[in-house]
Amino acid sequence: MEIIIDALNSNQRADKFVRKLLNEAPLSFIYKMFRQKDVKVNGKKVDISYILKEDDKVNIYITDTMLEKFHSNPVIRKVKPNLDVIYEDQNICIVNKPKGLIVHSDEHEKRITLQNIFINYLQANGEYDENKLNGFNPSPAHRLDRNTSGIVIMAKNLMAMKSLYELFKDKQLIKKTYLLLAYENKSIKNEGVIDLPLKKDNKTGLVNVCSTIKGGKEALTKYKVLKRYGKYLLIEAELVTGRTHQLRVHFANIGCPIIGDGKYGNFKVNSEFEQIYGLKNQFLHSHSFKFYKINGFLSYLSDKEFCAALPQVLEDVLQGIKNER
Repeated sequence: MEIIIDALNSNQRADKFVRKLLNEAPLSFIYKMFRQKDVKVNGKKVDISYILKEDDKVNIYITDTMLEKFHSNPVIRKVKPNLDVIYEDQNICIVNKPKGLIVHSDEHEKRITLQNIFINYLQANGEYDENKLNGFNPSPAHRLDRNTSGIVIMAKNLMAMKSLYELFKDKQLIKKTYLLLAYENKSIKNEGVIDLPLKKDNKTGLVNVCSTIKGGKEALTKYKVLKRYGKYLLIEAELVTGRTHQLRVHFANIGCPIIGDGKYGNFKVNSEFEQIYGLKNQFLHSHSFKFYKINGFLSYLSDKEFCAALPQVLEDVLQGIKNER
């Protein structure tokens, strides 16, 4: 079997590429192939750590029977390729995710997911062939809770995915802001910083404030009150760190629970908003991504900012509480 490495699959280790290609094979089988020179690049034996380049010619010496046994194409479940695209180029796609849609599949939902819709979208545009042997599947580069709407960045190729991972890991080169509506049951300043370590309880799935001494992880949120509607506050929050449920727990702990939050919110207020406005989940929206000065593969995104409009249901809530005043 001969494969010419394209841009989608370049810049990864040879063993990782083969492992993704022969995704049903045990690791021992993969490494044995390298030892026995059954994997060659440009006609030469290579080490497992060799970094593949675009246009490299990879030869894998394997029988058709073994290939059929050890390779399976990803299951692409057909859905309408409906995406609210904010920005797109040859490497990334930035979309405004609706609430209620999960990013990756789980044990309950494998078809109606953002990743699967994205694959179908690329197929429709001729950018993805499910029958082509490859070691990378285009995918969202980060997560967003099912019931949080807003910006999600997807990677079309491996280099874009690696670059985005590094940006998210660095935390100094990208700024993420959210819009949220909170109920003020304790007076807060117009802007400030919430510095409360968090720890997740794996039994309950809930996140609690906990000192770092007792296992809590650093969690930092910057915020600014954009508008006050009596007891309700429209807030712009910046995630400096990205812990599970960070914004929801942080604002609940400073006396400003997010409206509609069924886990950490004010249940009486939530019930009122559901009855009046039909709001069944938290008023929380991933609003903007700003790239600072960055180097490397995605350097052309330096100093660019992308914003996602609020969904109509949240706009209606704001208009409703404005009219009540």
